[in-house]
Amino acid sequence: MTRRFTGDQLLIATHNQGKLDEMRHLLEPFGISVSGAADHDLPEPDETETTFVGNARIKAHAAAQATGLPALSDDSGIEIDALNGAPGVYTADWAETASGRDFVMAMERTHRELEAIGAAHPRTARFCCTLVLAWPDGHDEVFPGVMEGQVVWPMRGAEGHGYDPIFQPDGYTITFGEMDRWEKNKISHRAKAVAQLVKIFGDE
Repeated sequence: MTRRFTGDQLLIATHNQGKLDEMRHLLEPFGISVSGAADHDLPEPDETETTFVGNARIKAHAAAQATGLPALSDDSGIEIDALNGAPGVYTADWAETASGRDFVMAMERTHRELEAIGAAHPRTARFCCTLVLAWPDGHDEVFPGVMEGQVVWPMRGAEGHGYDPIFQPDGYTITFGEMDRWEKNKISHRAKAVAQLVKIFGDE
């Protein structure tokens, strides 16, 4: 039985201001007050799992236990079939450098690895997002979202972030990097996960 969320305070277990603003805007109609990890001086826990849901659970439960508030977290990334699902949960890791994340470098690595194995076209892939809402008593609810598509080369577009310039969603001839962000936010993997999440807010 799905547990409904009937409170008026929710902690978003992220230090990413963009994600926090997005969730605050989304939850305004429900009368929910939103705070972020930085508001509670929360450290970023080590993400030691090998699945999106596993890492999202680590973040959500750590925040809920530390604050006594229900906490929402997400873990997301891109899976490329020809690379056996890589980079997957290591999507951000592929972009890590000593001076921060470099997603152009990560996209170039992706292309090199696909070329090295002569991967056939279309190079099917998907963006995955898993949201986990955890309560302080240890209960959680999971909301997955997936956007199918393919990776393309060269990079196209300066919108979005991460691997967006090489991801062309099914049904479109443009990449996420070329797409208006409001249009992308209606169809993305995160939008699909959020659409499931909001169904549990408020009394039925």
